[in-house]
Amino acid sequence: FLGSFPVFRPNEANFAHFYPSLLHRRTEKNPMDNLLFDLRWNAKQFGHSSRKCKKQEQKEKNKCRRAMEKGDLESARIYAQNAIRKHNESLNYLRLQSRMDAVSARIQTAIQMRQLTTTMNGVVRRLGSVMKSMDPNKIAKVMDQFEKEMENMDVITEYMGDAVGKTTGLTTPEDQAPHRSLR
Repeated sequence: FLGSFPVFRPNEANFAHFYPSLLHRRTEKNPMDNLLFDLRWNAKQFGHSSRKCKKQEQKEKNKCRRAMEKGDLESARIYAQNAIRKHNESLNYLRLQSRMDAVSARIQTAIQMRQLTTTMNGVVRRLGSVMKSMDPNKIAKVMDQFEKEMENMDVITEYMGDAVGKTTGLTTPEDQAPHRSLR
């Protein structure tokens, strides 16, 4: 009965069919963007795996509880060990997700800085050509654009610094993190 239904197996052909918006982003022109996409995708997968392990942990806890109610302590011990293992596995996936998020934030900063550098190079080139002509109106116009780009760079740098600080704060080892209970 089940053999008559087609099985969905992801491959390049059906990936393009089901996820066309994701496929167009992957180009050879921007490998940093591809890397960022892959990191974010993997972080989501780790989060999904963590939630799946949490559900399995809960099932094992329920089995343990039922076995204890029946008086089957050996089975309850095995279920409890399984629950502990699933809990630790879930935490490991969360740690990996946090690390991937931190790295993707750093990559995002690098991409934005690269874009900003490209823009700044254009402004500097225009500034050089305007300075040669020494037209005060053109100089003022280019300087205004330069100041605007510098303000944008400050905002991006501050935002990304905060984002990286938040994500790397999650990866701080437990013995280095301040505990709320001590405050």
